[in-house]
Amino acid sequence: MKNRTVLIFGSLIIISLLFSFQSRFFEIAKQIEIYNNLFKELNINYIDEINPGDLTDKAIKNTLKNLDPYTNFFNEQDVEDARIRREGEYGGIGISTFYINKGIVISEVYKGFSADKAGLKAGDIITNVNEQELATFDKSQFSQMLKGVPGKELALKVERNGQTKNVNLHLDKVVLDPVPFYDMIDAETGYIVLTRFISQKATESVVNAFSDLKERGMKKLVFDLRYNPGGSLFDAVNITNLFIPKGLKVVDTRGKTPKNSRTYKTNKIPLDTEIPVVVLINGRSASASEIVSGALQDYDRAVIMGERSFGKGLVQRYFDLSYGTQMKITISKYYTPSGRCIQELDYANRDSKTGKVPKFSEGTINEFTTQNGRKVFDGGGVTPDVLSPFSKKSEETSELLDSKAIFNFVTDFTNQNPNITAENYTFNDFPKFKEYLLRKDTAFVSEEEKLFKKAYKSVENNKIITPEYNTIIQQLKAVKVAKITANKDVISKEIENEIVERYAYKQGMYKHLFKNDLTIKNAVTLLNNPKKYNQILNK
Repeated sequence: MKNRTVLIFGSLIIISLLFSFQSRFFEIAKQIEIYNNLFKELNINYIDEINPGDLTDKAIKNTLKNLDPYTNFFNEQDVEDARIRREGEYGGIGISTFYINKGIVISEVYKGFSADKAGLKAGDIITNVNEQELATFDKSQFSQMLKGVPGKELALKVERNGQTKNVNLHLDKVVLDPVPFYDMIDAETGYIVLTRFISQKATESVVNAFSDLKERGMKKLVFDLRYNPGGSLFDAVNITNLFIPKGLKVVDTRGKTPKNSRTYKTNKIPLDTEIPVVVLINGRSASASEIVSGALQDYDRAVIMGERSFGKGLVQRYFDLSYGTQMKITISKYYTPSGRCIQELDYANRDSKTGKVPKFSEGTINEFTTQNGRKVFDGGGVTPDVLSPFSKKSEETSELLDSKAIFNFVTDFTNQNPNITAENYTFNDFPKFKEYLLRKDTAFVSEEEKLFKKAYKSVENNKIITPEYNTIIQQLKAVKVAKITANKDVISKEIENEIVERYAYKQGMYKHLFKNDLTIKNAVTLLNNPKKYNQILNK
């Protein structure tokens, strides 16, 4: 009788699951059929010609935008861009960019490639490629305009400081080095900066830098992961493995299905498990950077110094679709060895009316312990063991740093000052920057300015308030600028670093940081004080 009851109960569960699966499958099939019918009728009957590929691309991306920002559809062009980001190799002219309606803005020029040899600079705007005006193209097409087979010739029109010039160059094979700079700070302290976890390159580059510095006498290490947005999960595990023994858990990924849940452990003999290490992070250290810093913190293997990291605890995987397209889907969350999930934004509970995404750090924060029993917490990034002196910023300062205001100011500044010597350069003219924000900048816009401009546009007869409009806007700008002045030291350093990079490339900027950065100096001071270093890891 007991066995019969168990059998009936089990059968009911199976029938229920099958019904649920069939119901879900029917709903999916139903929605696909509705879209197919809509698309067919639209294509046949709409008065103007439509672009099927463009329409479908936008429909899919609009469908996904209410999930999280990492779950994306990639058309054929997007697939190539994603491959470049993962592998760091492509046919190009050696620049990084962002896009505006007018064209392609150069944000960085890589030393030694064709763009550099042709005299292009950060801040230049490419408006025409091979007789094609970029303003007539959709921004989604821009990324392919400057890529292709190495050797291909390009004719560009470039705008700088209001003037346009013609530039002819060719595509190079561009290979990005994830470790653009490393050196000895002093006789015993090495410094390595890792800018991205590029698949199959990051670990090799770090190993080569570490080995070279060891041969030069390194006994302590400053490992800089600031501004590193992440990348390959496997490289994050392998780089952590350089400093901790074989067989230890580095990260857990936990998904909805068993195949998307996995434990990643170290599987190689480490380079060095004893050398004192300080890892530097900030608010733009994300994903794989947080896996490395979180694991080394949990094992008390390194002191983490700087600012709280970004808080991206989501794992994505690429899935091949038809006709060369792909989809990147968030499949799991990752957890550090102590059990922390450092994801900051709770996309599953987005407000359906306002679109606002709540933060885990504003809810219940859970306590965990490191290997030595130190307290660490989840809910929003990796919190450093030692905070940077620049870790406290006003909301307005954070908004400024996230905008293009400093970039645009430096573009103006360097155009007006072409002969500055980058070595030992110090920016000490903050009033000039404030004046720029008040009189010329359009990139850094406060919430109050946005609301006022929106209200002004909503008034049917806004001529009534037009005379006062500019006065009020200037007053709102003055309030905004006053609020960022409290953080003028950190802002001045950002401006200084950007200026040095314009004259001396990324490598020169890192050399400048190497000598002048206060957080690096604090890391060296800590490493030179073994008692304090060990107290932090054992308290």
